[in-house]
Amino acid sequence: MNFLDTFRTMLVILFTLGAGCLGNHLGYLGGEVDSRLSKLALNITMPAMIIGAVLTGDELPEASVILSVLGVGIVFYGLEFLFALAVPRLLGGTPGQMGIWRYTLVFNNLAFVGYPVVLSLFGQEALFYAVILAIPFNLLNYTIGPLLLVGAKRFQWKQLLSPCVLAAVLGLALAFTRIRTPALVGEMFAMVGDMSIPLCLMLVGSLLTGLSVRDVLASPRMWILTAIRLLALPAALYPLLLALGFQGVVMQVGVIQMAMPAAMNGALLCMEYGGDTECMAQVTFVTTLAAMVTIPCVSLLL
Repeated sequence: MNFLDTFRTMLVILFTLGAGCLGNHLGYLGGEVDSRLSKLALNITMPAMIIGAVLTGDELPEASVILSVLGVGIVFYGLEFLFALAVPRLLGGTPGQMGIWRYTLVFNNLAFVGYPVVLSLFGQEALFYAVILAIPFNLLNYTIGPLLLVGAKRFQWKQLLSPCVLAAVLGLALAFTRIRTPALVGEMFAMVGDMSIPLCLMLVGSLLTGLSVRDVLASPRMWILTAIRLLALPAALYPLLLALGFQGVVMQVGVIQMAMPAAMNGALLCMEYGGDTECMAQVTFVTTLAAMVTIPCVSLLL
């Protein structure tokens, strides 16, 4: 992988986070505005992005390939859940922080950072593999995600019928049935969905406003969590996939996607369901910053 290309991608992401911080300082973002925009992202733009990613693919792969990618996904998410069961107990912290540790270990940035990196490293065909791998993410993130963040007491079963979950189910059905809609339909969904990435990044940037960077960077827990998320998890996944017989681009996409920083969606879910928003913003910031160096390092495995 070209280190400079990846570095440029990460700089664009950090710039957009900075734009969100500026928007907060100028009074355009923050408070009720952030809350309303998070609802807009979760209920409209992100469902559109999920469906649009499937509808705008140049060519859908065979069902056997989709099943192979989903097989990688089973190992992928299973490993993350195992880490999420063990690591937070070792790190400790408040109940809210423990929820953030669990969420970060299970859900990472497969789309906003992962898609550009996969495209740069493996090409257009591999990008659709990344989209398929992200479909279980969308199902799990908007169902189990709130449960990990805030616990069972504030979990509601109606979350299983959220727009993002329904969009993920529809996307998976379209991929398996190989139904092709008119190109215009895909373009409509993609147009609305394209708002999600900059919107979420700017919201996280707004949440970062007022945080003490010194305190964040001085936290041993934050750096241990970051090392596990960005290095230990992909290092564990690589030999596991090889041992199970996965190989080629499908396996490589799984490993590089495991190396992505914390999911931007976490901040939105914290705002929606009452999680530790400040801690989630801190984790997002630190893991995204560190990923500028760790992603090229992980690529050396492949």
